[in-house]
Amino acid sequence: MFDDIYKTLDGNVQGLYKEKGSKFIALAFPVATEENVKQLLLNIKKEYFDARHHCYAYILGYNKSAYRINDDGEPSGTAGKPIYGQLLSYDLTNVLLVVVRYFGGTKLGVSGLIKAYKTAAKDALENATIVEKNVYSIYRIDFEYAQMNDVMQIMKDNDLEQSNCHFDLNCSIEFSVRCSRSDKVCNAFNKIQGVKLTYLRNS
Repeated sequence: MFDDIYKTLDGNVQGLYKEKGSKFIALAFPVATEENVKQLLLNIKKEYFDARHHCYAYILGYNKSAYRINDDGEPSGTAGKPIYGQLLSYDLTNVLLVVVRYFGGTKLGVSGLIKAYKTAAKDALENATIVEKNVYSIYRIDFEYAQMNDVMQIMKDNDLEQSNCHFDLNCSIEFSVRCSRSDKVCNAFNKIQGVKLTYLRNS
């Protein structure tokens, strides 16, 4: 059983780092999908259209299954990677972290760039409120109307959130349960003869 808690941001935050005339503005956002990420990146490039670079990293999924790193024209490994490293060090997911650079005329070198992007990213995350969220499993239960009382009693006993309810001679309900409690709840439903449980997804 994997840990069913993950850490993310409670809201948008900013950070700042200045070095030899260059200004590094870090912007961190809670995100849920790659579509969220794309829209935010478009907005940032419009708002900071006069910046030299818009470097970023993001991690998505309760199990950190999707991530991307982008140096946006900076030397390879000097921007996206240190930004990504900060997301990892704070154990975050479902977060987009962008560092916008205004070039000050003096080159910082590889080590200087790595330090600048890392420090800006760290400053944003130090300003953030980090929250823990639970991972839920979504199931559908199919049953006959005669089994309604037994099914609803388990729903009530376990305080399960219901959706897409369909009640007729044949009934179905989708419900969510915290992953760490899913085995217990499924076992309870499976004791009712004739019900069918279908796992749909995690969220």
